Amino acid sequence: MLSKGCEQCAKGGKMVLFVYGYCDQRDCFYCPLGENRKNVTQTYANERPVESDEDVITEAKRMSALGTSITGGEPQEAMEKTCRYLRLLKDEFGEDHHTHLYTGITGGRENMRRLSEAGLDEIRFHPPYEQWGDLHGTEWEEILYVAREEGLTPAFEIPGIRGETEFLDFLDEGAADFCNVNEFEMSDGNYERMQQEGFELREGHMSAVEGSHGVLEEMGDHPKVYFCTSVFKDAAQHRSRLKRMAENIGREFDEVTDDGTLVYGKTWLTEPELAALGVPEEFYVVKESHVELAWWLLEEMVQDGDAEKGEIVEQYPTYDGTVVERTPLA
Repeated sequence: MLSKGCEQCAKGGKMVLFVYGYCDQRDCFYCPLGENRKNVTQTYANERPVESDEDVITEAKRMSALGTSITGGEPQEAMEKTCRYLRLLKDEFGEDHHTHLYTGITGGRENMRRLSEAGLDEIRFHPPYEQWGDLHGTEWEEILYVAREEGLTPAFEIPGIRGETEFLDFLDEGAADFCNVNEFEMSDGNYERMQQEGFELREGHMSAVEGSHGVLEEMGDHPKVYFCTSVFKDAAQHRSRLKRMAENIGREFDEVTDDGTLVYGKTWLTEPELAALGVPEEFYVVKESHVELAWWLLEEMVQDGDAEKGEIVEQYPTYDGTVVERTPLA
């Protein structure tokens, strides 16, 4: 059974709130952050740069967010900001808006108390790779119990670099509720460092690292271990989130694709010309320099000679509306 945070993520219902790009763990060769996110103080809600609290609320509403994941960098290095956003989300959306946070440091009791009081539900710890296998009797074991005492659900979230049975011990001892293992991936931010460490892409994959599935042989049979593949992240998480957005903001004439994009037509006919052709008002929207309308209707108009030209546009439903493809019609 998946954790509540993972269930919401699988539905595309988790907004990703990147609060802070700095991190004390500077030597993680596998850190996936790109240069635009490393060592920055800029906050992002999904891909939207946050300039005000309203930006966070707007993005959450845009995707009908069921919850929010707090990430970085290191969110515990910006506790005031992190707690402020947690309170904002709970005040706006209520206690059912589930929140979880990714962290690479223990933080201590005071931080656990502050996070809990601000509205955090679940905390996922990522101990330094070099310490895997030697975590018992350290601050990493202690913080699991401290977090629970302060009202948080403690868990691990680690990259699938190698299997480590000590994490299973923590699950069996009741210290952690679950352990998420993410398929080891290469990104623009870590590709060069990963190659230097001897890792290679899995054949036929864009990001998955060769051998990462081997973690399942040592850890995969435990009922509280969840292996999150790169394909699942793209197909289930990212695509589902886009579909939620597209269905929310799509106009009556927009087509929502299986990939979560919006498809519509673009023409340079005038509004009187459209009216003369008998196009219902709900099938188009007049822009400053063009008109957007149902793509299939525009295609018919071009084929019938009612419109000299046009194009079919496919774009993401994100705040910046990135265009995926333009197909000319003539």
